[in-house]
Order: sequence, then structure tokens, then C-alpha cells
Amino acid sequence: MIARSWKWILLGCAPLALAANWWHAGAVPVFLLSAVAVIPLAAFIGESTGHLAGHLGPSSGALINATFGNLAEMIIATLAVRAGLLEVVKASLTGSILGNLLFVGGLSMLVGGWKRERQTFNKLGIEAGAGQMVVAVFAMLVPALFFYAGGSTHPELMHEVSVGTAIVLLVTYACGLLFTFRTHKHLLSSGAHGHAEVGGLWPMKRAVLTLLAASVLMALVAEGLVGAVEAVGHQWGLNEVFLGVVVLAMIGNAAENSAAVGFAHHDRMDLAINIVTQASVQIALFVTPVLVLLSFPLGHPLDLVFSTFELLAVTSAVAIVAYLVLNGESNWFEGVQLLALYAMIAVAIYFMP
Repeated sequence: MIARSWKWILLGCAPLALAANWWHAGAVPVFLLSAVAVIPLAAFIGESTGHLAGHLGPSSGALINATFGNLAEMIIATLAVRAGLLEVVKASLTGSILGNLLFVGGLSMLVGGWKRERQTFNKLGIEAGAGQMVVAVFAMLVPALFFYAGGSTHPELMHEVSVGTAIVLLVTYACGLLFTFRTHKHLLSSGAHGHAEVGGLWPMKRAVLTLLAASVLMALVAEGLVGAVEAVGHQWGLNEVFLGVVVLAMIGNAAENSAAVGFAHHDRMDLAINIVTQASVQIALFVTPVLVLLSFPLGHPLDLVFSTFELLAVTSAVAIVAYLVLNGESNWFEGVQLLALYAMIAVAIYFMP
């Protein structure tokens, strides 16, 4: 019962966060209360989406679960775009990818493999996810190469390049869903997306109402979180990249992270690795391009020109994770290596001018 009760305990911070924001209690209290409240709300969104997917049948359900797996992160990022915090948004996107691949992946391997010689998982599923991540990394590189190779003299073209790239990424993501849930579903079934199996399915009405209520409350809480993040960064001496890559990314992914580590602990490494890779793929191929397209009506056009350090960090993470998992096996020491890499990146970003 402890695992279930923590969500309700932390959820008590949501009304406190809303009250603190309403009464202008200060950036730090609003930020801390909102950050804590986001964690159970993200858990409820993920859980209700999983139960809703169970009612809609394998194909439709998997599509729903895959598409809305990062709804919490999208809500936070959309509000940050509306607030004009574009660098924080871009940093949170790369931070989600780094956090999923290195921190969550590493912690899952460490926890799952600590008392086991090795753990195995579906090689084809990992190959498909790794291929999508390589495409995503290249998509991040193209706008940056265009910018640094002469596009900086025509900044108005960066948004056109970013929009074109975003459309291609969405098409690629749709093809990936078709591959996973239709044409090669029989080969990838052991790595299905659903991870809300314990305790039986909720009734459809409960799943829908929970999803709607959690999403609305998430939007209200996230508005206070985003509104306070810049002031908190100044007070604590944190740069925008660190706030996005480490702080916001870890807050938004907390619920998903705990699910992956829990599955690894129970020797269900297929599900754990699938959560890690697919969450990263969703951020890169779905959330990022959707935010680019939404940024125009929100009045703050978002481009895909990431910093050199962010590009190198994500490229290194994808390459190293792909190298370690393509054999279909993992052990605890590989998890330590991924955690060490994440720690080094976080330290470097913390001291970035």
C-alpha cells in the first residue's frame, strides 16, 4: 500500500502550490510545491492512459499509450514556450532524452542486475528504438549545421528549416508506430508499451475522468512551476541549461522513471528498456516537433538550434546506450557506466557559464 499511498500524499502539495501561486508567496515556495505536485500528477496521467489503452484493444490502446506517454512533459514545455522560456524548453527536451537513456537506463540496469548475472530483452525492439534515436539525433544536427554553416546570416530561415524538420520527424514517428504496432507487432509484443497492469483495469469512465482531471490540474500546477523557474534559477545561481536539462526534465519524468526501475527490479527488463527507449523516442520524434508547430500560435517561435554541448551530449548518450544494449543483455556494471556519464554531463552543465 505504500507504493499507492505516496501519490496521494504528494498530491496534497497541489492545492498548496496553487494557493502559493495565487497569493504570490514567493518563487521558491511556489517552485518547490509545484515540483512535488507534478510527480503524482504525472503518475496519474500515465496510469490512467495505461488503463485507457487496455480498454481500446491492442493496436488503438498501444497508439494511445505511446502518443500520450509524455503528456506531462508536453504540458510543462508548452507553458514554458508560452512564457517565452525557449532555451529552458530546448534544454528540458535534451534533458529528458539524457535522463531517460543515461539516468533511468543506468539505474534500471544497476537495480535489476545487482543480484543477477545478466538480464535479457528483445533485441529487435531495441534495434528499432536505437534506429529512431539515430534519426532524431541527426534531425537535431541538421538545423544546427545549417545555422553554423551560414544560416546565421538569415535567421528568418531557421524557423522554416525547423518546421520542415518537425514535419519529417512526425512522419517518421508515425511510421515507427506502424512498424511497432502493426507490421512487426508479433515480433515486438514482449516489449509492449503498457505498464499499468497491477490490480486489473479501471472502468473506462474512471480512466477518462482521471486523465482529464489530472491533465487540467497538471496544467494549473505547471503554470506556477514555469512562472517561478526563472526567478528560482537566478536566486540559486543556476543557468537555464541546467534548469532544463536536470531540474525540469527529472521532475517531469519522475513517475515514468520509477516505473522502469520497478520493472527492472522484478526482472522484467524488456518493459524497463522499452520505457526508457520509447520515452526518449517520443520526446525526440513527437513532443519536440509538436512544440515547434505549437510555438507559432503561442507567439514565441521555437527553433531546433541546440547548443553544441547539448548536441554532443545527446549524440554520445545515444551512441553509448546503443552500443551497450544491442546485444540484448545488460548487467549492473553497465548501469554504473551510464550513471557515471550522466553525472559527468550534469556537473559540466552546472558549471557552464
